[in-house]
Amino acid sequence: MIKEYLTISDVAGPLLIVEKTTDVKYQELVEIELPSGEIRRGQVLEINQDKATVQIFEGTTGIDVEKTKVRFLGKVIELPVSLDILGRIFDGSGKPIDDGPKIIPEKKLDINGDPLNPFARDYPNDFIQTGISSIDVLNTLVRGQKLPIFSGAGLPHAKLASQIARQAKVIGKESNFAVVFAAMGITFEEANFFINDFRRTGAIEKSVMFINLANNPAVERIITPRMALTCAEYLAFEKDMHVLVILTDLTNYCEALREVSAARMEVPGRRGYPGYLYTDLATLYERAGRIKDKKGSITMIPILTMPEDDKTHPIPDLTGYITEGQIILARELHHKGIYPPINVLPSLSRLKDKGIGLNKTREDHANVMNQLFSSYARGKEAKELAVILGEAALSEIDKKYVKFSDKFELLFVTQGEDENRTIQESLDIGWKLLTILPKEELKRIKDDFIEKYLPKDITMEENSINANENQSQPDGIIKT
Repeated sequence: MIKEYLTISDVAGPLLIVEKTTDVKYQELVEIELPSGEIRRGQVLEINQDKATVQIFEGTTGIDVEKTKVRFLGKVIELPVSLDILGRIFDGSGKPIDDGPKIIPEKKLDINGDPLNPFARDYPNDFIQTGISSIDVLNTLVRGQKLPIFSGAGLPHAKLASQIARQAKVIGKESNFAVVFAAMGITFEEANFFINDFRRTGAIEKSVMFINLANNPAVERIITPRMALTCAEYLAFEKDMHVLVILTDLTNYCEALREVSAARMEVPGRRGYPGYLYTDLATLYERAGRIKDKKGSITMIPILTMPEDDKTHPIPDLTGYITEGQIILARELHHKGIYPPINVLPSLSRLKDKGIGLNKTREDHANVMNQLFSSYARGKEAKELAVILGEAALSEIDKKYVKFSDKFELLFVTQGEDENRTIQESLDIGWKLLTILPKEELKRIKDDFIEKYLPKDITMEENSINANENQSQPDGIIKT
């Protein structure tokens, strides 16, 4: 039963306080009718005896306290879903914005879904190929995993997100893959980039996009990721699809939470964020995963910009506790002109060992991964030592490791925005780089794999690497 009230007592930021209410429910959907006839939508945020606090998605500007009507609709926010949502673009509240036909829903789903029951979860163990070497080989993404990307202001996380959305696929699972992309608080220019890029490459056909712009109401950002995850749950668990959910930028979502929390005059936690920030983020992240006896799955890549590149900031810090690793973008690599600027040393995928190996990627994957990581780390240490003591202090083997680390960044980490490498191609590049080092230094690789995969003509491979390096230099400059 719809109930209508004219008892607004206060307006605070994006919130209304409605008095003398009866039988109002938490998260109930609300319509607000202004004297002009304009209709805005809201949601019950809190109930205290006969007072209901309502958050308004379109903002409270222009609301006349005495003449505005508030209607409680007796239902929660729902997303209409059917397979027709594939290839469509919606705003942050689920309204189509692509001039396409109206969605005829198969059903309507409550956007406030529940986290997956831990007992019903199935363990993630299938490799997802992103086409990006530094992820596929060293920080492998596994189906059902939550693997965030920690970025910073001005770094190319938007390009990386778009590239992953275009290229990601489950090896051996034919055409059953979909991408749900949700952008929160982005600029009009960024929105155009994502939409045009998805259309240019044809990725839009297997995608569903939810776009919340920076000039849209901040409160709408709170429901945008929930819309996206509800859509993903429908495609994964009812239509047996493998769904990749990309959420960008979670920092803007958390800022919206802080704004609402301040309007409610709640006691602030770290850096002014609400004390329930961890719980709120968990209600999003824990909706990803696999369910026993279900063919579909939800894999999540949340992207967040770290304020001042600070990994200890509450948003990346709490995200790290909930998710299974992180991909970290480095400003230093970006300044070198390296794309994608993934810093592989602090990056981590906690489930990578479950998605690699024989019959998944390749039998030598784990060994190559460990050797590349170890050799790059030693090369970086040697370079730091050279800065302090000078190159003369380096041994001959240290100099080889320095050479390895430089070419690792240039040839393995660096790749084009439209370059989609298979896992076999990425592993082969790793083997070619390992020819820089003496065989006795390959201590993390089994002798059988060295015999089978290490290029035999080391001198030729070094020349090949040098040739590739020269081609990679800008303006035809050849590095000597």
